[in-house]
Amino acid sequence: MQNQLYAVIDVETTGKGIRGNRITEICIVILKNGKVLDKFTSLVNPEQNIPPFITGLTGIDNDMVRDAPKFYEIAEHIIELTTGAIFVAHNVNFDYNVIRGEFKDLGYTFTRRKLCTVRLCRKLIPGLYSYSLGRLCSSLNIPLVDRHRAEGDTDATVILFQKILQLDPAFEIINSFLNARSKEATLPPHLEANAINSLPEETGIYLFKDKKGKVIYVGKAKNIKQRVISHFYDKKNKEYALGQDTHTIDYEITGSELIALLVEAEKIQQYYPKYNSAQKKPIAPYRIIQYTNRKGVIQLATDRSKNIHDSLEVFYKRSDAIEQLERLCFEYQLCPRYCSLQSTSERCSHYRIKNCKGICCDKESVALYNMRVQQALLSLEKQKESYLIREKGRAIDEHSFIMIQNGIYKGFGYVHQSEQVLHFDDFETYLKLQKHTYHTTKIIKGYLRKHGENNVIYK
Repeated sequence: MQNQLYAVIDVETTGKGIRGNRITEICIVILKNGKVLDKFTSLVNPEQNIPPFITGLTGIDNDMVRDAPKFYEIAEHIIELTTGAIFVAHNVNFDYNVIRGEFKDLGYTFTRRKLCTVRLCRKLIPGLYSYSLGRLCSSLNIPLVDRHRAEGDTDATVILFQKILQLDPAFEIINSFLNARSKEATLPPHLEANAINSLPEETGIYLFKDKKGKVIYVGKAKNIKQRVISHFYDKKNKEYALGQDTHTIDYEITGSELIALLVEAEKIQQYYPKYNSAQKKPIAPYRIIQYTNRKGVIQLATDRSKNIHDSLEVFYKRSDAIEQLERLCFEYQLCPRYCSLQSTSERCSHYRIKNCKGICCDKESVALYNMRVQQALLSLEKQKESYLIREKGRAIDEHSFIMIQNGIYKGFGYVHQSEQVLHFDDFETYLKLQKHTYHTTKIIKGYLRKHGENNVIYK
C-alpha cells in the first residue's frame, strides 16, 4: 500500500439523513505515504434552507452559503482530487453516500473504495468507551479545533488516520477492510464483522440494541443473517439511522415462521422499540357485545375495546362485525333494532332483514325473544374452539406447536420426536405462555386463511 493516495474527507450538511441531504461545507485532504499533498476546503450553497438546529450545531447559516459555489461548480475538482484515492472518513458511509447522492443528482456515478476510521480504530485500538471523533481525539491527544466544521473535523481525522497507518505498518488490517468480500465497508461503524458473520441463516427473530443495551428494533426473518445484512444496504434515512444507533445484535431461532411472527409481536409490545413503527400501539379491535336493556331484552351491539377477553367475537373491520350481526339476525330471527343495525327507536325497518317476529313493537314476549338470542350467542361460543397448530421445530428431530384455547392464544412450545405427547392437555407441559393480543389474533387468523387446517389439531 506504499504510494497509495488517500482522500480524507468530511462534509457538513443540511441534516436530512441520507436522502434529500445537501452539502453545506466540504474539506478534502490528500495523503500519500502519510504526508499531506493537497487540501481543498469550501462552503457550498445547498440550494435549500439550513435548519436552525443545524446552524446551532455547525455555525453555518443561510447567509454564509448564499454566495458560496453550488455543488456542480466544484464537482469536477472533487473528481480530480479523489481519482485513484481511497475515500477515508470518520463514519465513512455517511460522508460517502451524501457525496455520492450529490453526484447522482448531476447524472454522474461516483465510486471510490472506502475506509472508515471508526471501524479501523475499533479494530486497532479496542476497549475504548466511545469511538466518536471527539472522544477519540481526547483519548489520543489529537487537537480538534472548530468541531462540526468540515476543515476542523478533517484535520483531526487526518492525524487520526496517520496514527492508524502507524499501528498497521504492514497494512494487514487496512487490506482486510478493503477486500471486496469484506463487509467492513458496508457495516455500521459500531458493529464488528464477526457479529454479523456469527448470525445464523435460520428462521427466527433478531434484536438491534444501542450502546446501553436497549432494544431499538425487533424483526423476524426466514434467514436471520441475510435479513440483518439487508438493513445495512438499504439507503433509506430510517435504515441509516438504525445502523448508526446499533451496537449489538441478539437473535432467537424459532424454526417456524409463524412463531417468529408471534414472538416479534410480543417483543415489540415488551420493548416498544424506537425504530419499529408497526404493532407498537395496542389497536382496539371491533367486538360483538351483549347487554340487557330496561325492558329485559338482550341486545347485541358492536364497539371497540383493547380488552378482547370478554368479547363474544373479535373483528378487525367494522364491516365484518356488522356482517356477523346481520347473519345472526337472519338465522335466529332477531330484531335489527335490538342488534344495533339501525339507530331509530321505532319498530325495525332493515332494508334486507324482514323476519323479525315483532319484539320491537310488543308482538313477541321478551322471554321467547331472549331464548333465540341465547341460541345465537351459543353459536358464537362454539366458534371459540381449542386447537393446536403444528409447525416446524428448530431442528429436524423436533416440532413446534402453537396453542389456542377457547379462542385465546396461549403460547407456543417445542416437542422432541422422542417425547410421547398424545393428548391436547399434555402439550401444556411444553408451553411457553404468551399474551393474547390484537396482533397475535390477527397473525393466527392470517395463517389459517393462507394455510387452511392442514396443520391444525383440534382438542
